[in-house]
Amino acid sequence: MSDATLHATEHNPDDFVVQIADQVESFLVAVTEVAKGDEPGLAVPFLLLEVSQLLLAGGRLGAHEDIVPDDRYEPDPGFEPDADELRENLARLLEPVDVYSEVFDPYEPRKAPVPARISDDLADVIADLRHGMVHYRAGRTTEALWWWQFSYFSNWGSTASATLRALHSVLAHIRLDQPLEELNGLDTDQSALGDETLEFEAGRVMAEEIGGQLGVRPAK
Repeated sequence: MSDATLHATEHNPDDFVVQIADQVESFLVAVTEVAKGDEPGLAVPFLLLEVSQLLLAGGRLGAHEDIVPDDRYEPDPGFEPDADELRENLARLLEPVDVYSEVFDPYEPRKAPVPARISDDLADVIADLRHGMVHYRAGRTTEALWWWQFSYFSNWGSTASATLRALHSVLAHIRLDQPLEELNGLDTDQSALGDETLEFEAGRVMAEEIGGQLGVRPAK
């Protein structure tokens, strides 16, 4: 199934799977374009917008009843390109603010925040969405919906939500003219870190310095 088939007239535009596929496709295309780095000053605002819109699709999948695939075993989707190049491009583009701290499950008591990277998170989300898109383009629409819903709960939903909070925080610090703590030299391969360790390793950086690199002016 070609890309053009996503918008073919034989599909009902109100069909749930078509609407979700369109939102997924829009996210895949937009993030790939941002990663090219043609407009670095708009990277963070654009990514904030795209992740927000993707999570609307995720919310619809989450609210939908459980989707049961047609086959007991998932069909082999065939070749799937990796997201390493996109990950590396985003890491270079977001270098001043790529690393952030995240709590994986807010309902698990006394869980320490751990370091994460926006570039890693977006690449992981892209990989999940591409997997479902392979099924969709092959005409396995129920399989695609099942995968997008399952992986929304198991991985990309929480990952995209964490990324959204990080992107929102960057812009909020800049627009509100508040100092931003940069995770200076923080190694994302380290084990879970406590609040004191994160604070110790975080270097103070003024919001206007980050904003200058991102092309966003702080509030006056």
